[in-house]
Amino acid sequence: MTKITRGDPPALQNVRKSIYHHYVRVDQPGSLIFLSGQLARDADGKLVGAGDMAEQTRQCIRNMQTVLEEAGGSLSDIVSIVVYTTDIRQFKEIVAARTEFFVRDLPTSTIVEVNHLADPGLLIEFQATAVL
Repeated sequence: MTKITRGDPPALQNVRKSIYHHYVRVDQPGSLIFLSGQLARDADGKLVGAGDMAEQTRQCIRNMQTVLEEAGGSLSDIVSIVVYTTDIRQFKEIVAARTEFFVRDLPTSTIVEVNHLADPGLLIEFQATAVL
C-alpha cells in the first residue's frame, strides 16, 4: 500500500510552507504518473488568460487535474511540481492562484524563469509527478 509522507526538516526553514514541502517520501508506490508540461490552453487548444498570469496558472492546474483524473488520480496525488514562467516578477500572482487548488497535501516545488515557452502568449507551464 502506498504511503506518502510530506514534511520539512526542523533545521531548515520553509518560508513558503503554504505552497510546498521540502520533501515528499513515497513508500511502496502503486503507480507513478508523469505529467507532460501543462499549458494555459483549453480543451480545444486555445490560449486561456492572454496576458493574465493568475488565469494562465489556474488553467495549467485545471489541465493537470483533467490529466490526473483520466489516469485515476487527483491533484492531491501530486508529489512534485516544476513551474516554468516567463516573468518571475509575477510570483505572487502564481502563488495566489496555486493556493486556490493546493491547500493540503502540498508537493515539492521548483519555479524557474525562462525566456520563452512553446508559443507566444504563454506565460507559465507546469510539469508534475503524481503517485497513486
